[in-house]
Amino acid sequence: MEACQAAHRSQRFLPPLHPKLWGCPSSGNAMESLLTTFQPHGILLSSGTIMKFQRITLLAITMGFAGMSGMAQTPENPPAEKKSQAPAAAKDPFAAPKQGSSEKDSARAEAYYNYTMGHIYEQQYEASSNADYATKAIEAYKKAYALDPKSPVIGERLAEMYWKAQRTKEAESEAKEILKRDPNDVQSRRLLGRIYLRSLGDVNAGSGQSETANKAIEQFREINRLDPTDAESALWLARLYRLKNEHDKSGQVLRAILKTDPDNEQAVEQLTQLLMDEGKSAEAVELLEGITAHSPTPVLLDLLGDAYSQAHELAKAEAAYRKAAEADPSELSHQRGLGQTLLAEEKYREALAVYQKLSDLMPDDSDVYLRIAQIYRELHQLDKAEENLVKARQYAPGSLEVMYNEGMLYESQGRYEDAIRVLSDAVMGIKGQSATMPSRRRSLSILYQQLGQLYREVQNYQAAIYTFEELGHLGDEEDRRARMMIMDTYRAAKDLQKALQTGKEAMAKYPADPGIRTSYALLIGENGQTDDAVKILRAHLHGDTNDRETLLNIAQVYERGRRYKEAEESAHAAEVLPGQPRDNEMVWFLLGAIYERQKFYDKAEEQFKKVLAVNPKNAPVLNYYGYMLGDLGIRLDEAQSLVERALKEEPFNGGYLDSLGWIYFKENKTADAEAMLRKAVGRESHDPTIHSHLGDVYAKRGRADLAAAEWEKSLLEWRKSLPADLETDKVAELEKKLSQSKHRVAQKSSASDAKP
Repeated sequence: MEACQAAHRSQRFLPPLHPKLWGCPSSGNAMESLLTTFQPHGILLSSGTIMKFQRITLLAITMGFAGMSGMAQTPENPPAEKKSQAPAAAKDPFAAPKQGSSEKDSARAEAYYNYTMGHIYEQQYEASSNADYATKAIEAYKKAYALDPKSPVIGERLAEMYWKAQRTKEAESEAKEILKRDPNDVQSRRLLGRIYLRSLGDVNAGSGQSETANKAIEQFREINRLDPTDAESALWLARLYRLKNEHDKSGQVLRAILKTDPDNEQAVEQLTQLLMDEGKSAEAVELLEGITAHSPTPVLLDLLGDAYSQAHELAKAEAAYRKAAEADPSELSHQRGLGQTLLAEEKYREALAVYQKLSDLMPDDSDVYLRIAQIYRELHQLDKAEENLVKARQYAPGSLEVMYNEGMLYESQGRYEDAIRVLSDAVMGIKGQSATMPSRRRSLSILYQQLGQLYREVQNYQAAIYTFEELGHLGDEEDRRARMMIMDTYRAAKDLQKALQTGKEAMAKYPADPGIRTSYALLIGENGQTDDAVKILRAHLHGDTNDRETLLNIAQVYERGRRYKEAEESAHAAEVLPGQPRDNEMVWFLLGAIYERQKFYDKAEEQFKKVLAVNPKNAPVLNYYGYMLGDLGIRLDEAQSLVERALKEEPFNGGYLDSLGWIYFKENKTADAEAMLRKAVGRESHDPTIHSHLGDVYAKRGRADLAAAEWEKSLLEWRKSLPADLETDKVAELEKKLSQSKHRVAQKSSASDAKP
């Protein structure tokens, strides 16, 4: 049926791994530039802004299996927090005294002085590598930190300086000695926490990251206990819990912050991201709607757009992103969110305008060109799609996502061998990476899945099965998916026994997996075991809106078993469940097929029209509806138009090519019919209906020998069909045609022999 598409947000901000920390400011107060927070390293960004996880953003694939229970509840790469409008560390690190006492002014001035001297010594150390300067920088920062122990900027600089001087062990030892004497020394715990955070950002830390995260958690947990007013440290504790996938603890910390400070934007950001990590988009929406009602900052509006998107409320997401973009036109991430949402809404022209504007502002951003290429592909302007993919490749050579999209473009162009080549190259590139790379498994999973589907598309079933087996070797979750795909591949190859054997093995290994159970139920339904299949599926009914898919599967099993009354009842049960009109596309399609099978053509047409009213581009329905009219020999112009619309969406679909060829035959356009049906056979060489249609065309054109050959092929394919696919009336009709053909040939031969 209609394929789902899921647009992924591109990673909005990926900080440089080792940025230049202290460049000369081009304008403004030079001293202010010294107070800029140190830049992020690795996964953690300082001072309450972002925790970033690098991830691959590929279309339609991961979403396709999001509903399967085998998927991990916690994403491997959780969404990143977004850049705050006013991160704490961007402020003056020396908080102004609430009272104008001379002592506080003097302490602040002294802290300011020592901080500045520390920075000067740090620069001298960077220029000379002289260890004396490192020592002086550390001592100056320590004096400043003693005078202002809550300053995140000073703490960060001190931790950074220890790291640069390769003296983190010394700092850790000193702090631990102090804590032995006084476990409640908050200043030492803050410094230890900062040192551990800095170590977390060290890409060379390797497998010790988890242990370091635990040490950091210990310090920030104690800081939170000793000084509950230290929101900065509490935010870090929440981030670290989230990093460790301890979402409940992270949520508790964030809610505690919001209890005392309901408008803490960074806490709202983190809690929103946490809720979306867990798929609790409704809670995220409620939280953000509440705070944006009185504090509609661009960052929170953007997050609200994300939450609406996850909740599939795309119109509201679009409105939220537009408000964010209007409030802060300089922040291009809002435009990205808007463009993605318009793309998901299939508002391709509007999305194109947004991304073209982004390409002017970000001319070297490969992701922008990828989205433009995707839009042109949807608009069937494949030449322009290819032009933009070339640009994307130029700015991101070797990019997995570029290669993936290139493969998808080749598939859209019918260049299947090129698509297979590109994705195979991508697989080899990823396999060459270190096995410890976090993205390696996910990347291979995506590529193996798509590559296997391409092999299946070109009917290279052996290669498809091998590729899916490689997918299964990646882990349990991938193994579940691979087994389902192998089942379907054997089914497509009409090898029902191997499909059933694969299904039995999958059920034995994963007896409680809903995806495996559903695939196996549908398979045994194909084998005529209708009641057994329905029994398995009914166990997945829960009496809520999530039952729609299960009820549709039950209806499909009944339809395949030709138990049309029960199929219709199950489809109607799915239809009445609450939801949006487009949620019933599949329901109406299936009902139309059920009615058409029973020759209730008016009822079938009514259902097909319902689908096209909510989705005029539903290619399977356009084709089915058009073929039904054409096969009946009525309203042939309309039938042709419907199928041509389907082919506009999927120009190389063998079934759709057959439908158009058959309509040409009904219109007595036999030359056009032959050309179209030959294309269809080239795409679907094992489809008995296409061979039968081509045989009829040859017969009408007086080419009896070719007609008989195609009918023989059709009969052979029918005899290899699955039980649910076999149509005995068509087999009988073919046998009759072949018998008559042989009889005519025999008569001609006898007449020829009788001539003197």
